[in-house]
Amino acid sequence: MSHQAYSQCFLAAILFLMVTMLPAAGMADTFHIDNFISPEVCSGCHGDIFAQWENSMHNLAHEDGAYVAIAGFLRNGLKNPDEIEEAESCVKCHTPVGYVTGYPKQFSDNREKVPDIARQGIQCDYCHSATGTKKMYNNGLILAPGQGEDDPGIKYGPFDDAEPDFHDAEFSKFHTESGICGTCHNVKHVVFGTDLETTYDEWAASPYNTGDPKTHVNCQGCHMYQRPDVPATGATKRPLNPGPASDYTEDREHIFTHYFVGANQMIPGMAGDEEKITMARQRLEHAASLSIDAAGAEKGILKISVTNTGAGHSIPTGVTDLRQVWLEVRVKNAEGNELFSSGVLDSKGYLGADAVVYKTVYGDEGGKPTSNINKARSILKDYRIKAGQTVTETYKVPGIAGSGKAGKGTVVEAKLMYRSLSHKLLDMIPDGAAFKAGAVTMAHAKTVL
Repeated sequence: MSHQAYSQCFLAAILFLMVTMLPAAGMADTFHIDNFISPEVCSGCHGDIFAQWENSMHNLAHEDGAYVAIAGFLRNGLKNPDEIEEAESCVKCHTPVGYVTGYPKQFSDNREKVPDIARQGIQCDYCHSATGTKKMYNNGLILAPGQGEDDPGIKYGPFDDAEPDFHDAEFSKFHTESGICGTCHNVKHVVFGTDLETTYDEWAASPYNTGDPKTHVNCQGCHMYQRPDVPATGATKRPLNPGPASDYTEDREHIFTHYFVGANQMIPGMAGDEEKITMARQRLEHAASLSIDAAGAEKGILKISVTNTGAGHSIPTGVTDLRQVWLEVRVKNAEGNELFSSGVLDSKGYLGADAVVYKTVYGDEGGKPTSNINKARSILKDYRIKAGQTVTETYKVPGIAGSGKAGKGTVVEAKLMYRSLSHKLLDMIPDGAAFKAGAVTMAHAKTVL
């Protein structure tokens, strides 16, 4: 072998050893925590936007006590390594700055060691350092952060004429599209590939995704138009939000809002944010409608129809094995005596087996229903209300069958109800009672026979 060939082989061997001896975590940790700027620094210029984001579901994604309690409960007792891997993976979306900078890399990592910036959930510098996505699930954002406060680099957003002093700015079409939301709001089991959350896919298949600029409504078109007393759903007007992007700039035609309340009243409520509690309720109250068809009452048949009028995704969405959306139906005679009921909570706040519930049911390794999403190898049932869809439920009510004139004055009342979490589940979790919240009436209908 020539001296040159020997040198090339020796160099190749050294490079191979250098690469293979690197720790796995080191190869994955592309960024350092100091690359990211804390939201408090951003608030120095963007005070209004910071105030909207503070105590939002994005801000509280890591500190959300219900998330911590339930994810920990579902993690405990797992033996299968594939199921454990899924249980440990929540942090990639709930604590994204920590995940991409090396800590925490898994849910069970010591929470006390999580850097302060990483504790603040989905935050300013994380989203505004994004340039695209490599996959539309499990947080596939491509990032280009700066070097911290001394060299913040480029921040990407919806304006092509921004000239900030603190950092550079570039227009990003990506930030005006649903994809930036979808990469975290689609979740697949990291081993089995089961669809665990499909909010983006639901929107992509919805009537809102027309591709026509005149009719197309992306995620931001509802969720970043909402502000107090402006629910901004598909069932309401979504007026522009004029104002300045920062404390030192002139007004623009529209500034995207950053409240990010979704449907969750409970977590902002635990943070004492009454404004966001009200906004979440307003959003729920403008998402669906109900109607009652009593034409078959003489035969003891009632039909209740639910229409998804306002959500650009299914009702419910997100972790739909945990969310509770159901129909509460009551029938009373003219004297007020109850003839029939379904979907009425018992004294413990539990739903009975008779209730019509809109949800997803997952199957475990043996094909049996499982309440632990980490075990989900299949979807046994997906019964939810798609965007723009109407579903009709038929109830047999013996108490009014053949009633004729005797049934005159009978009252039929229906409500579409929402609750973030099942009380039965929370009763199984240590300190779960702290996360019990009252049900919200999303829609209501009433008729007198």
